[in-house]
Amino acid sequence: MLVLTRRNGESIVIGENITISILEVRGDQIRIGIEAPRHVTVHRGEVFEAIQRANRDAVQSVADKSGLTAFLQKDKGSDHKKEKSAK
Repeated sequence: MLVLTRRNGESIVIGENITISILEVRGDQIRIGIEAPRHVTVHRGEVFEAIQRANRDAVQSVADKSGLTAFLQKDKGSDHKKEKSAK
C-alpha cells in the first residue's frame, strides 16, 4: 500500500484519468473529491462490501435453485419410469 500525506487543496493522480482531491479537513474527518471516467465505479468501502455480499448471496440463491431444479427433474424421471413399469 502506498501511503501519501496531502494537505487541504492538494490532490493525488492515479493513472492519467483519476484525480483524488482533498477538499476539507475537519477534526478526524476528511472530505475528498474523486474525478474519474464514467466507466470507473467509485464506492465507499462499506457500500462496496454490501454490494459484494449481495452478489454472492444472489449467486448462491441461483445455485440453490439450479440444484433444486435438477433434483426435481431427476425425481420426475424416476416417477415416469415407475409409471411405465406399472403398466
